[in-house]
Amino acid sequence: MLTLGVLASGRGSNFQSIIDSIESGFIKAKIAVLITDNPDAYAIERAKKHNIESLVLKPKDFADKNAYYSNIAGELEKRGVGLVILAGFMRVIGKALIDRYRNKIMNIHPALLPSFPGLHGQKQAVDYGVKISGCTVHFVDEGMDTGPIIIQAAVPVYHDDTEENLSERILKQEHKIFPYAIKLYSEGKISVEGRKVTVKTERRDSFFTNPVRES
Repeated sequence: MLTLGVLASGRGSNFQSIIDSIESGFIKAKIAVLITDNPDAYAIERAKKHNIESLVLKPKDFADKNAYYSNIAGELEKRGVGLVILAGFMRVIGKALIDRYRNKIMNIHPALLPSFPGLHGQKQAVDYGVKISGCTVHFVDEGMDTGPIIIQAAVPVYHDDTEENLSERILKQEHKIFPYAIKLYSEGKISVEGRKVTVKTERRDSFFTNPVRES
């Protein structure tokens, strides 16, 4: 069975969607540990409710970025973690962790990469005036949201959208495709060659939203 380690900095809604998908049997995996850089993260409460170990590791307690991510990698390895999940972890991942988990770190980003990387992808989409946005699950590399793309979901962007309501629309899709990507990985249906990710699945267009406003 695949063992997951989750990194989160905030409320952890994607963390919860993954927990729910495991408990329902949709994903055949277990979560060994939650690691957070924020002692006030609500994700810690979610972990407690589901008897998941949590660790608070703050960068200021380590000599440098390399030491911080080396320590995180060590904690994950001690627990037999095979796939690392970034569920709202608000830091750029260091090379020390990436090298030890190459193509084994998944992140979700609230835009259709490679468009609108970095912070506030939803606001970038609204400000630019695109008609379609969405979310992307990707493997993490050394760049900012530049790793190989695994799966994406698209949603409409309306002329009167704000960052807030577009974020809500995208989040609903995040809660679908992040667990689905983990499920595919756990079943050995994902392979990576360079930038190209091959997904072995029969599903077609499952997460695309018809761009017509609901009444």
